Parts: sequence; C-alpha cells; structure tokens
Amino acid sequence: MLHFSTWKQVAIILTCLIGALLVAPNFFAKETVRSWPAWTPRAQLNLGLDLRGGAHLLLSMETAEVRKDWLDTLRDDARKRLREAKIAFTGLGITNNIVQIRLAKPEDADAAMKELRGLAQPMGSALLGTTGMDVEIKKGDGGVITITPTEAGLQQRIGNAIGAAIETVRRRVDAMGTTEPNIVRQGRDRILVQVPGLQDTAQLKELIGKTARLTFHEVHPQMSAEDARQTRVPPGFRIYPATDREDGPQLLRETPVVRGDELVNAQPEFDNRTNEPVISFRFNNAGARKFGNFTKDNVGRPFAIVLDDQVISAPVIREPILGGSGQISGNFTVESANQLAIQLRSGALPAKLTIVEERTVGPSLGQDSIEAGKVAGIIGGIATIVLTVLAYGTFGIFAVVGLIVHGLLTVAFMTVMGSALTLPGIAGLVLGIAMAVDANVLIYERIREELRVGKTPISAIDAGFSRAFITIADSQLTTLACAVVMFWLGSGPIRGFAVTLTIGICTSIFASVTVVRLLIFYWLRSRKSVQRTLEVPV
Repeated sequence: MLHFSTWKQVAIILTCLIGALLVAPNFFAKETVRSWPAWTPRAQLNLGLDLRGGAHLLLSMETAEVRKDWLDTLRDDARKRLREAKIAFTGLGITNNIVQIRLAKPEDADAAMKELRGLAQPMGSALLGTTGMDVEIKKGDGGVITITPTEAGLQQRIGNAIGAAIETVRRRVDAMGTTEPNIVRQGRDRILVQVPGLQDTAQLKELIGKTARLTFHEVHPQMSAEDARQTRVPPGFRIYPATDREDGPQLLRETPVVRGDELVNAQPEFDNRTNEPVISFRFNNAGARKFGNFTKDNVGRPFAIVLDDQVISAPVIREPILGGSGQISGNFTVESANQLAIQLRSGALPAKLTIVEERTVGPSLGQDSIEAGKVAGIIGGIATIVLTVLAYGTFGIFAVVGLIVHGLLTVAFMTVMGSALTLPGIAGLVLGIAMAVDANVLIYERIREELRVGKTPISAIDAGFSRAFITIADSQLTTLACAVVMFWLGSGPIRGFAVTLTIGICTSIFASVTVVRLLIFYWLRSRKSVQRTLEVPV
C-alpha cells in the first residue's frame, strides 16, 4: 500500500496542479482574468442568487390551456381523418373536455373507429415499456363516437409542455445578455427562474409573460366578423380580436396556414418606405412551401398574422411570396419590435405562464452573506488545522494538506461544470470538508490500534490505510446515495447542495486517502531510520 510507481506519483501530482490552476481565476477580478493569455483557464465560479443578488420569479403554467390545445388538435385531426376517408358526419365538437363526433350514417361507425384509432398514442418509453394510451376512443349509440383524453395522458402532456416552456424561457433570458440564469421545474406545473445580477424585473416579466404564439390564417372570403356575429360563425372559422382598432376583429379559419414554430429566424428592422420598425421573418422549408402555395392561390385576398390570438396585421397579398420570408408590421416601437423578435426566435410557449411569486434579492444581502461566510470559513479552518495538528502531530500536517487539496479540487470541479455557488452549496462544501477530516481520523485511529497490538510503524501505517479504506468507502457511498436521491427528487437549493456534496465526496476520498498516503510515502522515504524517528502518537 505504501509503494507508489512513478506514473502514479506523476498522475496524482498533475491532478493536484491542474486543480490549483483551474481554481486560480477565482482569486482575481474578471477584468484581470480577461487579460490573461488565451491558453490559460479563465472560467470562474458562478455565484448564485442568494450570494450575488438578482431576480427570482416563480411561474405557473395554465394547464387548462394545455388541455384545450390538445382537445382542439384532436378535433382537427379527427375532422381531417374522416374527410380523407370520406366518412360523413353531422356534428363534431368539444363538450365537457371530450371530443364528440356524430356520424351521418351510424353504419359507418366501425370504419370511423378504424380511422380514428390512429389518434391514440402509447405512453411510456422503449426502456420501461408502454403504460397505456393517451386517449380513449369509444363507440356509442346512434353513430356517436367520443374521444376522451386520459388523466395519465394529460399529465404527460403537461410534463412535455413544462419541458418545452423551460427551454423557451431559457432562450429568451439568454437573449437578454444575462449570465448564469437558473431555470428549473418545480412541482407539477411550475417553473423557477432565477437571474443573478438582474435588479429590474420589468423587462424580464414582459419577455417571459407573453406566449408569443404566431400563426398565419386565411380570412373568410365573403363574410366579415360583424356579419358572423349577427348571424352565425361558419364551421371551422372563429372571430379573432385585433390589436389595431382601425382594422377591427377578423373572421379567420381556425386552422392556421403556417405556424410560428416553422419560423427559423426573426429580426427587428426598419421598413425602407416608411422607416418604421418592422420584424422580418424567414420560414423553414416546410413553412416556406405552405406559405408560398397559399399566397400563390390567394393573390388579391387578405390574410391575417395572429399573435397570441390577436390579429396584429391583415395585409392583402399583392403577389406570391415564394422565398419563405416576409415582414410583420404593427405600429411597433424599436423596443417592442426587438422584444417580439426575441420571443419569436425563441419559440412560442406551449401555454400561458402566470407569475405567482416575485422577489428581488439585493446585492448588499449577497455581499453580507459572502463576508459572513468568509469569517466563518476562516475561523472554522483555523480551528480544524489547530485541532488536527495537536491531535496527530506530523500526520496532522499531512491531513491539513489533504484538506487543502480537497477544497481546491471541489471548487475546480464546480468551476469547470459551471455550477453556481449558493448558500446551500456552501453548506455542502463545509460538510465535504468535515467528511474529509473524518476519513483521516478513521485512518489515524486505525494506525494507533495497530501500533497498540505490537506491529511495526510501517506495518501499522499500511494496515491503517488498507483496512480503514473499507469503512470510509462504505460511509461515503451511503452519503453519495443520499446526494443522488436529493438531486433526483429535489429542485433549486436542494439540488445545489446535492451537487456540491457529490463532488466533495469524490474529492475527499482522493485527498484523504491517495494524497495523504503519497505524502506519508515521501516522508518515510526521507527518513534515514524509520524505526527510530517515526512520530505516530499512541
């Protein structure tokens, strides 16, 4: 156990040096680090919201909107499948969260069921297997067919919507130029957004709050919205309000020609003729093809651009738009055009997000926490060093060196991973140091026991490291399992604590066992007479 080959010595020393090199930028100002050569490490440990200050928002997703969108999609898909199969129906609508279809001929029910079964999708995964279908399709009396979303299917939809919303919010926040935002799911239908360093939350709330669901719709060729209100809205059409009072509401086909998720780019620009802010957009290949075919077939007719169920523009198609790009005008200011372009580029939110909690943490509070943490760390560090050296003498000095290596490697890993240091993270860091001290205590106490039974110092040291390692590994693995569970099931501060603790466990084993053992190996080799001069307190 006390013998180290040359390559092992080199690997251990290089690991410690690389860790020290990665930690070094944290001791200098950012401006100083930027002036360093390109080959040197520049990453610095990020400070979390509770240390740096910033904005804290807790968002809640409108799950009823997720259900409504799903039911609308099921209704449209059912209508399309029945029409393609040439199965007539006299009624198709949504009642009490159920899509209900009434066939013109009850004898077509079996054929309709065969066509509609494709709407049901299996839930689960390839690894765990399927757990059922997301919708139930049933045949009733008199040619009535119902399509009912299951509760498990709805929960899966909500989970997918939350995941998509997190990515959309992340892209929007990143576009603001902020750094190290923390955006995580919390609970069933909530999203936690923490942006360190941001004190004015007005722009953040405006950017996140809008769904930014952009769609392009066909305008009814003959009937106006006013006529539809006085008589009856035609099937498949809907009255959309307008943001511009001059245009007024529009009667549009519910199924859009092109959706905003088929946009690949949106940028704020100025119109060459009016010099007003506009937004230029570009579709992907599928969107460009659909948009081009629609404009080619509807020259001279208006079409509507709808944002969050409100018509922002209803221009007339003067000529086919075949390039897959165009402009959106709507009395924008420079700021609103830039904001809408960011929202369109980042994608639409699957459903509306409502702010249920808002906090702003001042930087002075974070600075006070940092200063208090420094004082506590210095006092605790000095006390640990003094007690360890008094209890174990020369070996206590080796343990202190191991603790320093443990701390450097922990911070180095967090810096490389981009983890944010929070107050719970500091607690995990302190706990990791305590566990590293505990590992050294186990080793040294085992050495003392071996010396008491009459073993030679070298045999006692060898047995102390080899036998105590099993106990250390058992205790550390138990703690590691707890940290993994906390990271898996927890969120926010709990995850920060779990990450720091997990890194600390790995580095403490390396520092307390491998590094300290290497130091003792060098110390033993430097002694001329080990039997006479070895100082191991008994």
